[in-house]
Amino acid sequence: MPVSLLWAVDVYGRVYSLSTAGQQWEQCRDAQMEIKRVTAVQQCCWGIACDNSIYLNVHASDLPVRYQEETYENQRWNPVDGFSDRLLPSDRWQWSDITGLQHQPLDSFQLPSSSWEWEGDWYVDENFEGEPTEKEGWTYAIDFPANYTKDKRWNSCVRRRRWLRYRRYKAMDTWAKIPSQQTTLPDPFSDISCGGWEISEEPRGRLSLWAVSLQGKVWFRDGIYHHNPEGSLWEEVPLPGEVVQISCGPGDLVWAVLWEGQLIVREGISRDCPKGTSWAVVESPSPDVGATHVAVGVSVVWAVTKDSKVWFRRGVNSHNPCGSGWISMVGEMIMINVGLNDQVWGISSEDRGVYFRQGVTSSELSGKTWKAISVPRDGDRSHSSASASSLQSAGCFFCGEVRAQSVVSDVESDTEKGSADGASCLVTSASPESFVDAPSDPSDPSTAGEGGVRSSSAGGVLSPSQSGAPLEWSNVDLEEAQGQQVPAGAVQDSTDTCSLSSVATYTLAMEDPYGADEHPLWAWVSGGGCNVDSHYQLNWFNSMAQSVQSMSLSVTPAQTAAWRKQIFEQLSERTKREMDNFRHYEQAIEQSVWVKKGTMQWWRDWKPHKWIDVHFALEQFSGPEGNKDGILFIYYNFYEEKKYLHAFINEVTILVPVLNDSKHTFAIYTPERTKQRWPIRLAAATELEMHDWLALLSVSCCDSRGIHGPPSKQAIWSTTCKGDIFVSEPSPALEAMPYPTPSDQMFWRQVGGHLRVVECNSVGIVWGIGYDHIAWAYTGGYGGGFFQGLASSTDNIYTQTDVKSVYIYENQRWNPVTGYTNRGLPTDRYMWSDASGLHECTKTNTKPPSPQWTWVSDWVIDYSVSGGTDREGWQYAADFPASYHGHKTMKDFVRRRRWARKCKLTTTGPWQEIPPIPLSDVTILPCAAQSSMEVVPLWAISNKGDVLCRLGVTALTPAGSSWLHVGTDQPFKSISIGAARQVWAIARDGSAFYRGSVSEENPAGDCWYHIPSPSKQKLKQVSVGRTSVYTVDENGKKTHFHMNLTQLTLDDYCSLLKEEIVTGILITLYDTVWIIADKVQGSHSLSCGTVCHRLGVQPMEPKGQSWDYGIGGGWDHITVRGNSMEPPRIRLPSLTDPLPALQSPISVRNTEVNGNPVGC
Repeated sequence: MPVSLLWAVDVYGRVYSLSTAGQQWEQCRDAQMEIKRVTAVQQCCWGIACDNSIYLNVHASDLPVRYQEETYENQRWNPVDGFSDRLLPSDRWQWSDITGLQHQPLDSFQLPSSSWEWEGDWYVDENFEGEPTEKEGWTYAIDFPANYTKDKRWNSCVRRRRWLRYRRYKAMDTWAKIPSQQTTLPDPFSDISCGGWEISEEPRGRLSLWAVSLQGKVWFRDGIYHHNPEGSLWEEVPLPGEVVQISCGPGDLVWAVLWEGQLIVREGISRDCPKGTSWAVVESPSPDVGATHVAVGVSVVWAVTKDSKVWFRRGVNSHNPCGSGWISMVGEMIMINVGLNDQVWGISSEDRGVYFRQGVTSSELSGKTWKAISVPRDGDRSHSSASASSLQSAGCFFCGEVRAQSVVSDVESDTEKGSADGASCLVTSASPESFVDAPSDPSDPSTAGEGGVRSSSAGGVLSPSQSGAPLEWSNVDLEEAQGQQVPAGAVQDSTDTCSLSSVATYTLAMEDPYGADEHPLWAWVSGGGCNVDSHYQLNWFNSMAQSVQSMSLSVTPAQTAAWRKQIFEQLSERTKREMDNFRHYEQAIEQSVWVKKGTMQWWRDWKPHKWIDVHFALEQFSGPEGNKDGILFIYYNFYEEKKYLHAFINEVTILVPVLNDSKHTFAIYTPERTKQRWPIRLAAATELEMHDWLALLSVSCCDSRGIHGPPSKQAIWSTTCKGDIFVSEPSPALEAMPYPTPSDQMFWRQVGGHLRVVECNSVGIVWGIGYDHIAWAYTGGYGGGFFQGLASSTDNIYTQTDVKSVYIYENQRWNPVTGYTNRGLPTDRYMWSDASGLHECTKTNTKPPSPQWTWVSDWVIDYSVSGGTDREGWQYAADFPASYHGHKTMKDFVRRRRWARKCKLTTTGPWQEIPPIPLSDVTILPCAAQSSMEVVPLWAISNKGDVLCRLGVTALTPAGSSWLHVGTDQPFKSISIGAARQVWAIARDGSAFYRGSVSEENPAGDCWYHIPSPSKQKLKQVSVGRTSVYTVDENGKKTHFHMNLTQLTLDDYCSLLKEEIVTGILITLYDTVWIIADKVQGSHSLSCGTVCHRLGVQPMEPKGQSWDYGIGGGWDHITVRGNSMEPPRIRLPSLTDPLPALQSPISVRNTEVNGNPVGC
């Protein structure tokens, strides 16, 4: 689980953060002034300072925030000057945007604020639609506007070129003031809330920032997204009344509190209208006591009334944002905040401590009990000036009258949940604490008339007479007061009064506002960026954890490895010493037989194919030398005649769980059945029984082949289309020429975990990427998942989560009467279907991929579909199926749109998460087995297309230390590093790039070289070996570049596949080629996702000779880069050769490049 932060502000304006993996509050030392309120998301934190301005703190990351500015230079040809900047009066500007309507000279671009800096000067973009242009970057057309080409023609009368310049956001981990782009500044702000990132995910990925001014107006900050964290401008939102506080959730929930105590809900929020259309009024939870605070999440709403009571709103969702009713909760709070996964934090009105709501799950959103977060701050004593009496005179945070506790009817109560965790849980106070705005003059009866100040026994508040001197309250602009020293006991006149939701600030004079053993008084908390799951164990509630941590020793991975080696050697010596004393004894049992039986269903081999009940038996036996083997028996009835089917355990090549809506099935492959594409399919009665059989059969297969423990460094890794991970131990003859080991005879065993992509090398470094783009590093264990006991290691197994989307399609056909409707022709596909249209998939009958997956979101329209969509998510075409596009034309008679729903899987495996940047591709340098390289180059691409280089990756620390960003002019989608640190990459527009000057001293290289792609081909994936580079285009055809690494010249284009459709390709260190094919010659649909091995690949014949079709289908990715063994060359025997020569393979010496062994 990634580390995230909980943010809080104390009553003295100091900002603290608490990590989910930490055990103390860390003070934000950078704040130049005191902060009143904060609102946080995962990538940044917003705050309101005492000058009522908004400040932004962007968390530092290895991935910089870069914004691309662009402008176009336009020229027209004339017979005298040729191409020049003399344009016609009707032409566009000489310097303009892409449309030509806006004048944009180079000197008109200014930095939006002091938080930005230019990366360099303007330069010409020499890439046009994935192909390199001429040196000056011009593209030509007949006239403005028209279709541009990179080639100049006889009728090219106009031309243009694009100029680029990047600016970088430099104010990382510091509070930067948000500039105002308007001449009339908005009112000073009193409340702020950030959210809305789930409204429009990629490719937009925007945030919604809502703010409340002191005059009760609501403002919306537009234009906030990853490349522009400050946003563009403020827009005022019309209101039915004056607002005092607002809350925005991750989705489309926005609630606000009116001055009168009512609540309003924003309606009409969507992807194209993030600020909504209208307000709906919701009454306060209590008819006599108005609300003072509201907090919303994905599908929850919490509220606090003036009597400090906490309320929970039931029935809230995207379709019903107003909910259905209030539930009274145990506890008295000043404020509430809802974070990720609808987890809840609050500040108690009794001791002003931060409390966490325990037991919040998707099935019980209201939780069970409040528990105090009892962790120390990062210093024993604070460093802010305050008088000693200010501690006891800590004022209240909200104004309002103290009313008698009303008897609320027609609401539910959760008092039964009050039986909590003993003293650590919050108990409801007998008398609610009053919230009043401190008057500037306590003796003024007119000021005190709105609400009286009374002492609270819980807070220990003293009146001015008790403190020994009259004390006045005021809002202090601490930024202006920084330059002057305030004497003890002095006060400052108040120029304005606090709003209903403003935080009181104290007159500060002396240091040490808190005693050494006293907890801080908190004013605000924000968990919008704090990712806490219901099963995650936090260290926030154990006061002894800090002391234990301080006493623990710092153990390095090198020390751990040395200790393990020493212990293993001692145990081996002890075992040898003890066994030697009993070698003269005769063996009591020469052979043992063990049988396990059960009942299953079998998908019979002959037609008509159907499930039949069978008896299943596994017979295992061990020989006198300890070798183990076994046989599988399937007993069935055929026309009342008992028959059986058997398979030897040592012939089983793989055991695969199979997705099935109604049965728990798995498949057993042997070499013969792999060729037939017809495995043995069995179905167990329960999922637990299926996992037990899979684990038992896997252990038996490994025993028969002598495979034990974790995978070797030379192992071949692969993933299936459902995310299962498999490894295969390569034999020395796997790449032997001319008779390599057939691919269908490779044995695969499953490893716990769930990944979409996996990459490895021969040093033992293995990385994987999940469906949610989270990166994982292999820890050296084995097993996990449903493998238990002897089938799994006891250490190096961690919890792993993954999130993926399930897609269904809504299809419609046009008719002249009603337009587009869900009534299609009889020959049409289902109106709700999968991508193929052959299977009906509706919102109600579509289930998660397997029982291990659980839904974590509702169905939403997916706009990130290839080809684009309109504003409602529709794609149009002439008929089903056809090429879809995102705009309607006169010839489009059908349309479709894709719906997505997220589901989550929690499993275990030998994988450790590598936060925080999500990745889409990763590649590791393939090293020779005898390589002495310490730091291994590893490159990756983020899910936003940024190129990254990982530093500090070694065999002892495979996760590395940090990321180094490599600048690009456009987002990338595929990357590969080959021998001699050759880095190639594919951009999202299909163009190929080579990174120059990559070395051990310069791991990130110097610059990108644009490599021309094959004619009219858009590339999708690249893989680099020792002397060859292979790519796959977007149509699934594979293109081979034969590359001379010393001169970097491309001297061969050739298409290798005629009928195969390739989804992935991988090249080893010695240029051996493996692919995942979605279509194989002469095979049926079961070949989708087949592992194929290219035979006959040699230095003089880099494109090979033929394909060896291996295990399939259902494979999604394979990596063979760990197999760094030089392919042996077997010399064919002749009649004159002596007999021993028939069995002696002759290996070829290692090839060298530039006099150095290739591989490092």
